Amino acid sequence: MPGRPGMNESPSLTRFWHPRHWPIWMAAGLVYAASRMPDRLQPACGALFGAIYRWSQPRRRAITRANIDLCFPDESRSWRDHLVRAHFQALGMALIEVVIAWSRPDADLPPVRIEGLAHLEDALAKGHGAILLTGHFTALELGARYVNRLIPVGAMFRPANQPLVDALMRRGRAGKARVAIPRDDLRGLLRTLAQNIPVWYASDQGYTGKHGGWVPFFGIPAPTNLGLSRLAKASRAPVVPFFIRRLPKGRGYVLTLCPALESFPGPDPLDDAARIHRLLETHIREAPEQYLWSHDRFKRHPRKP
Repeated sequence: MPGRPGMNESPSLTRFWHPRHWPIWMAAGLVYAASRMPDRLQPACGALFGAIYRWSQPRRRAITRANIDLCFPDESRSWRDHLVRAHFQALGMALIEVVIAWSRPDADLPPVRIEGLAHLEDALAKGHGAILLTGHFTALELGARYVNRLIPVGAMFRPANQPLVDALMRRGRAGKARVAIPRDDLRGLLRTLAQNIPVWYASDQGYTGKHGGWVPFFGIPAPTNLGLSRLAKASRAPVVPFFIRRLPKGRGYVLTLCPALESFPGPDPLDDAARIHRLLETHIREAPEQYLWSHDRFKRHPRKP
């Protein structure tokens, strides 16, 4: 059997015309139409998509509720209820942003204010690439596109479980990243950094594999991938945190690149991961609804329902 197309290749979609794929085509068409609306109207479409997703996905709704209750126990119940609803609105907007990132030309992207680009340029001047460290924020796909517009980057990817969604993802991302690297291809990642190409990297999802450990996140032990310390040590690449924040009412975005982390990695990967989590928490609090609370971050935590 032929292998799956590479991430930088544009796969054919002709094998997905069977009626069983029509619901996904219809959903994709609606999101595409929303992505072509004026920027000021898109938040309303995102809120509608998010409401549909919230009521059609009870498991994701329960995970979001549990995560927010764990991380913000001192906030009022009404505040946390509002955050749950706002998060799903942000997820709906993320669908639109994914299509924007994949299909619009550079000149037609929404307005963005970029802060700290010199930090990435300084890191690349060392000649070992740069690890663009971020978290799973809902506007991440668009944030990666903004960075790639300035300095071509490599991107790690995880294939989607649904074949048509995976094909659409590969087709949309084809040509948008300089290098596409499967998430388990450490050698490919090191080769990319050795070519002085920055790679964006996020390690803030639940992970219980060989190179994992339990690290506090908002004060709650969370299973965390500790591979960033190993990667930074092996590649000698500076770690440059970056974050994307959506402004209200369709007014655009703020992309912030931070100074490269000093004395990283340290002697203990658990301490390194805790340091990263504290940095993430600071930026999450700026716009908490835009973080990916619907991901099962605290797998098997005893306080979860």
